[in-house]
Amino acid sequence: MQNRTIDRRNFIGAAARAGVGVALSAGTLPAMANIIAGGAIRVGIIGLDTEHSVAFARIFHAADAPPDVAGFRVVAACPHGSSDIPSSLAMIPGYTEEMKKMGVEIIDSIDVLISKVDVVLLETNDGRLHLGQALPVLRARKPVFIDKPVAASLADAVAIFKAAREYGVPVFSSSSLRYMDSVRQIQNGKIGRVTGADVYGPAIIEKTHPDLFWYGIHAIEALYAVMGTGCQSVTRTYTEGTDVVVGLWNDGRIGTFRGIRTGTQDFGGYAIGEKGIATIGPWEGYRPLVVEIATFFRTGQPPVSPEETAELFAFMEAADRSKHNGGAPASLQQVKELI
Repeated sequence: MQNRTIDRRNFIGAAARAGVGVALSAGTLPAMANIIAGGAIRVGIIGLDTEHSVAFARIFHAADAPPDVAGFRVVAACPHGSSDIPSSLAMIPGYTEEMKKMGVEIIDSIDVLISKVDVVLLETNDGRLHLGQALPVLRARKPVFIDKPVAASLADAVAIFKAAREYGVPVFSSSSLRYMDSVRQIQNGKIGRVTGADVYGPAIIEKTHPDLFWYGIHAIEALYAVMGTGCQSVTRTYTEGTDVVVGLWNDGRIGTFRGIRTGTQDFGGYAIGEKGIATIGPWEGYRPLVVEIATFFRTGQPPVSPEETAELFAFMEAADRSKHNGGAPASLQQVKELI
């Protein structure tokens, strides 16, 4: 397929009218079926500047790996991640050595890595690099999981999803908080229809990313997991130690995020439903997410739609606009129209 220029403005318009979708081409799923039939699925990792890379590889390789994870093997990793975030840079040497101990080949080139694997985990901690790193994977038509944040801007996130659609490649992104058992129970109707939710979590700010993209995204992912899409505007109250973002959904429901930068930090919250109130949390580690990733690679079906991820990023960008406007409400549509 030809590499056509990504027109972000046109794609946002189409997404607003019809929802962002990744249409799989006729060749994608048969190719995955051939891989599965042929034995182990070879996994490649891009980015060793986050603990997720090593943690995910260990789950795939564990003797007691969940049945859905069996048959996957991390065979190659490209360590290159952020070049200017000190906390990320410091992680690369140690995690590179951990990968070598697991028998993973370390490769300097993304193009070479792609040639050796069937599927890709894009783990680079720096979301600014994701669009450039994802494009060669998508051109090679290799299914890819992109760790949070899928990008460092809504514009880049949407560009990734459009490229995935054009190349006919399945892609998805998610925080592990989406797959906590408490969240699944709420999604499965434990409290009936969710009428509102309040979540909290760390909101560490990294100057190279919009405020909530770096860490606040985790709890916001849990908020969207129980509330679903449809937020129309947000208001944000910001102090040095705390963020409170209030989202108004188009059906009148309200969801809130409290970001914590001082005092005790943890993930949690609660959802209010027609039949009760349920706690969100505790976090249960990475294994449930890795199971979802493995299922995604086997089926080619993203468990989180690009439309939902795009709206989640619009929520965070609108929160930044509200902050810069002294806490005034900011429309998610206004954020999209900036692209």
